[in-house]
Amino acid sequence: MNKMNPKVDGYLRKAKKWQEEMKKLTRISLDCGLTEELKWGKPCYTFQKSNIVIIQGFKEFCALLFCKGALLKDRHGILKKFGWQAARRIPFSNVGEIVEMEPILKVYIHEAIEAEKAGLKVNYKKNPEPIPEELQNKLDEIPALKTAFDALTPGRQRGYILYFSAAKQSKTRASRVKKCMPQILKGNGLND
Repeated sequence: MNKMNPKVDGYLRKAKKWQEEMKKLTRISLDCGLTEELKWGKPCYTFQKSNIVIIQGFKEFCALLFCKGALLKDRHGILKKFGWQAARRIPFSNVGEIVEMEPILKVYIHEAIEAEKAGLKVNYKKNPEPIPEELQNKLDEIPALKTAFDALTPGRQRGYILYFSAAKQSKTRASRVKKCMPQILKGNGLND
């Protein structure tokens, strides 16, 4: 049974760009039996409360994002990597592309649902970027900070690591670490 959400209709009505493309992706997602929700301000389609796909509009394209796309076989080579380790997206620049790919998209969505049913998990690389010395010193010095940092999602950890590492001078990195410590201790990400 398709479960639609009126908030998504409101989102689509207000969309200034990619409205027809997003409506088509919405219909495809609902045809696959997913539940429609609005999460992070975007149409999100779930199976048993697990996120399967998100529809996103960007400047140059709109995309169907597979939350655990790294688990899919991608027999057609259409899934694109971007910043998230687990997710993959398929970009579109017009409705015609979506219509042409509809059967393939449905196969991919059903494969994502099956991966969720099977309980498959993405193996995340823990801290692919090296931890800056200034952060490591504080983690060694303050056990509560280490516990809080380790409890953050890999994406939140990476956000902090990239932010701290971006500073050229050690004193700036140390200052950033000190400034962010209360946020980390609260379990928040850099931009929460």
